[in-house]
Amino acid sequence: MNAIHARDKAVSGEEWAVEASGLVKTFGSNRAVDGVSLNVRAGSIYGVLGPNGAGKTTTIRMLATLLKPDAGSARIFGYDVTRESQIVRQLIGVTGQYASVDESLSATENLIIFSRLLGLGRVESRRKAAELLEEFGLTEAAKRPLKNFSGGMRRRLDLAASLIAQPPLIFLDEPTTGLDPRTRAQMWETIRRLVKTGSTVLLTTQYLDEADQLADRIAVIDRGTVVAEGTVDELKASVGTSSLHLSVQDQPAIGEARRIVERVLQATSSVTSEAGKITAPMANADRVTDLLVALRESGIRLSEISVQKPTLDEVFLTITGHGAQENAAPNTQASHRKEEVML
Repeated sequence: MNAIHARDKAVSGEEWAVEASGLVKTFGSNRAVDGVSLNVRAGSIYGVLGPNGAGKTTTIRMLATLLKPDAGSARIFGYDVTRESQIVRQLIGVTGQYASVDESLSATENLIIFSRLLGLGRVESRRKAAELLEEFGLTEAAKRPLKNFSGGMRRRLDLAASLIAQPPLIFLDEPTTGLDPRTRAQMWETIRRLVKTGSTVLLTTQYLDEADQLADRIAVIDRGTVVAEGTVDELKASVGTSSLHLSVQDQPAIGEARRIVERVLQATSSVTSEAGKITAPMANADRVTDLLVALRESGIRLSEISVQKPTLDEVFLTITGHGAQENAAPNTQASHRKEEVML
């Protein structure tokens, strides 16, 4: 089957964008990837989370036909990455950690060159370049030399270049590393738009909040091995229950409020109270309504109530024995996903 037919099949019929089993890659005495298995459903965002040196980039390079696995197998939309690499390359786009563009040329010139290399005609290349520059908010900088681009602008241009051929599968290898919070948020919105328009995204990241915000499913990778896999909620639930946080308006009522919490939620030693705030495990969400009724009937008024799930950092620490942020950028922060209701 030729590449055009393969591409049509990929965007319309395959359930799995990526099927990898037991991938291994060794560099000398370093086993960088040690039996990684992944299944990425078409039309989803799949996150591979882990610190620097965990094996994320090496895994991506094998899936993208840039490195040959020493062992194991992988298929992209049903096509083997080793035996059918030419077809696979027609189905993917790869964006690395650094912009793969020529700094001496303008943004428009770079995109036109990439378009021509991919077989587009002169007129179509110019049209595609203008379209992508507008999509990524770079129209005003279209004629500016890349050496005058900020890091965020370079990253957006790199992603734009990887989308010239509109691939059904896009590999994003730590695409927001080093970006400021505003530019990171813009990139997140772009990634979400790509999936809404039919692409599948496999995203590697060392940012806990990025995985939390974007990924439909996450593989936690450490020292070349997948140590956990599931949805964000599944991973968080694997390390403990959510906790309920209450703030009592009247300090003298804190003792009575705590006794009610212990009785209704059927929790004793795990309930804590400090400075007018009570924290308790919430194993059964149905009992929260009963608790609020009991507190109101006792005349205890609350100023705030919130539910907090375990964080991805707690997941990683529990599974691996160390934080996911080791060797990560110092401003990386976990997402707590609080839901707060002011009363």
